Amino acid sequence: MGIELELHSGRPSHKRSSPETRLRGSYEHGEALARALSALDRHGSGKLGWVDPYGDTLFNEQEAEVARQEAVALAQPCTDERQRAALLDLAELLAACAGTPGSYLWFMGD
Repeated sequence: MGIELELHSGRPSHKRSSPETRLRGSYEHGEALARALSALDRHGSGKLGWVDPYGDTLFNEQEAEVARQEAVALAQPCTDERQRAALLDLAELLAACAGTPGSYLWFMGD
C-alpha cells in the first residue's frame, strides 16, 4: 500500500495522470505516507483523515491550506524518519497547492 502525490494546475482527469496540468509529483514516500496517515480518524474533523489509501482523493487549494497545517503538526512529534520525511514532503506540496490558485493535490492510493 502506498500513496503517490501529484500537484496539478487544474482539476486532473481521474484514473490517469494529466501531463498538461501536472506541475510536480512525489512518488518516493508512498508507503511511509500511507502508514503515517493510516493512524488518523477517518470520521474526525481533519482533512487528512479523508485521504483514501486505496483510491484517489483530490484537495483544492482551500482544503490544501487546512491539510498543510495538519501535516506540519503530525510531522513535528514523529519519530519514524521515513514517515517524518513523507509528512514534510506532503506539507511542502500542500503549501504549493494552497499558494497556486485553481490547483489541486491528487492523492493516488494503491
